[in-house]
Amino acid sequence: MNCQDDHHAPVRVLVTGGSGLVGRAIQHVVEEEGGAKEGEEWIFLSSKDANLMNVDQTRAIFEKHQPTHVIHLAAMVGGLFKNIKYNLDFWRNNIYINDNVLQAAHEVGVVKVVSCLSTCIFPDKTAYPIDETMIHNGPPHESNFGYAYAKRMIDVHNRYVDSTSCWFFCAIDIYGKHQNFAPTSLVSPQARQEGKPLVVWGSGTPRRQFIYSLDLARLFLWVLREYPEVDPIILSVGEEDEVSIKEAADAVVEALGFKGEVMHDTSKADGQFKKTASNAKLRRYLPNFTFTPFKQALKETCDWFVANYDTARK
Repeated sequence: MNCQDDHHAPVRVLVTGGSGLVGRAIQHVVEEEGGAKEGEEWIFLSSKDANLMNVDQTRAIFEKHQPTHVIHLAAMVGGLFKNIKYNLDFWRNNIYINDNVLQAAHEVGVVKVVSCLSTCIFPDKTAYPIDETMIHNGPPHESNFGYAYAKRMIDVHNRYVDSTSCWFFCAIDIYGKHQNFAPTSLVSPQARQEGKPLVVWGSGTPRRQFIYSLDLARLFLWVLREYPEVDPIILSVGEEDEVSIKEAADAVVEALGFKGEVMHDTSKADGQFKKTASNAKLRRYLPNFTFTPFKQALKETCDWFVANYDTARK
């Protein structure tokens, strides 16, 4: 199966989850950075447009817009603690969403579907770095069984559907403007609250790779237009860019100019210690892609957070 398509045909791109962190970043790249090509139409859906857990509403929105391409970002998502509490809901709701979207895309003749996954779907017990071949090599971390298995099923679906669906991973933790900085966010600049300490949940020792949402959006456009495989590709900064949660929190403190106390609440679970991913496959395709430096991107994110304080903490 080949995921390249005819670039001369009219292109209508439907983005599910278009009002979320990654959706807003793609919209920014398309509209503010000249990312759209001539003749392309971009439609960004939010939950107000259709409940994608409902098969009839999903079919109706696809029949209305008749997309040729789909970027599938919509999902029930949450941090570590929400996943632990609502594992069954994460499984059922994401199974509904993914099945409805992929089937509706198939029914209206979509040329290419790009689905967004996460590193948390990889096996808990594995060799590092993780690569694209390891997705089914054992159970995921117990903290997010439901979400992880629902997302893995996108791969199963794609291998049996008669279409040119593509799927790939956002194999990292994403941050950027328009992020939901709720109090339950694992990495969240709540230090803006004057007079209160910045409380970092957990010990701070787990390690993560962070990607700026705008960098990810630029890579999405490349995948949509150029990536030729149905097999997954990890979109991630390199292994050398992995940082601990403590290092990330320290960078937030620096970016905000926070002078107060920083505390680690070790009563909160750490989750998976690390999920280091290899971006070697991405680098074979795009050896010269430049990621925004972590501290620069974090400073832009924190500046946005301060300017939008009341609406950023949903």
